[in-house]
Amino acid sequence: MSTRELVVLGTASQVPTRHRNQNGYLLRWDGEGILFDPGEGTQRQMLRAGVAATDITRICVTHFHGDHSLGLPGVIQRLSLDKVGHPVHAHFPASGAHYFERMRHATAFYEQADLREHPIAEDGPIATGKVALEARRLSHPVEAFGYRIVEPDGRTMLPERLKERGITGPDVGRLQREGRLGDTSLDDVSELRRGQRFAFVMDTRLCDAVYALSENADMLVIESTFLAEDAHFARDFGHLTAQQAARVAAESGVRQLVLTHFSQRYPDPQRFLEEAKAEFDGEIVVAEDLERVQVPKRRSSPPAHGAP
Repeated sequence: MSTRELVVLGTASQVPTRHRNQNGYLLRWDGEGILFDPGEGTQRQMLRAGVAATDITRICVTHFHGDHSLGLPGVIQRLSLDKVGHPVHAHFPASGAHYFERMRHATAFYEQADLREHPIAEDGPIATGKVALEARRLSHPVEAFGYRIVEPDGRTMLPERLKERGITGPDVGRLQREGRLGDTSLDDVSELRRGQRFAFVMDTRLCDAVYALSENADMLVIESTFLAEDAHFARDFGHLTAQQAARVAAESGVRQLVLTHFSQRYPDPQRFLEEAKAEFDGEIVVAEDLERVQVPKRRSSPPAHGAP
């Protein structure tokens, strides 16, 4: 059975707190393990969460502020120490390639891992195959990109309808390939299986890319550094409030909203939930360190635009 879940490694913003490590998120998506924004302390958080270096197949960095990237040296060296045998693909803003290079070789170590760098210079698809990955430029004081996974829609064959029409064996595959077999169309014996979508939106002001990444996401992981009372700080420093994040989710047809990247100025996480509930009536998770959040089960058909 495929596994699709988010393992939360850290939820703090600029500095860690007693209860929150700096950023870090591992998305398990079938056979892939995508590590997003490994901040300082990520390697230890992986140990506490039961995440192994061998689980990582991709690293996605949104931007090169320390709370989103200073965990890279330890994670990269751990890939070699644990002799990870598969390639690990690293995606990051091309404008910060010199930062990635410095962190990759921050200290002396015996490099054995197959780490493949993929700098991002523009919006669009950045990986295909098991995981179709897209990136879009966000609005932050330094160049930043958000990420999105889009799984193509498919079809689920219905055995009872195939049986009614006497379609068996190789003819099933032929029908799937060609769309019709005699008087039977693919629609007659199958139903749409909607591909799932995941979005990861970190440090940014509201902009078109936030909505484009979030559109009809089954799970939206999004920063909510500030509360609405401090919206002027969010605007000035290139961040979102919980209210803004929830409004994006409501307007974009998101199913599950995961709020994270909280400023240390707010000791009570319940306030983020209350603010988000006023804007979004879907499932809301105020992320906690070491929490595991399951990606919602797929829908049977695509939603209307903007519908949850």
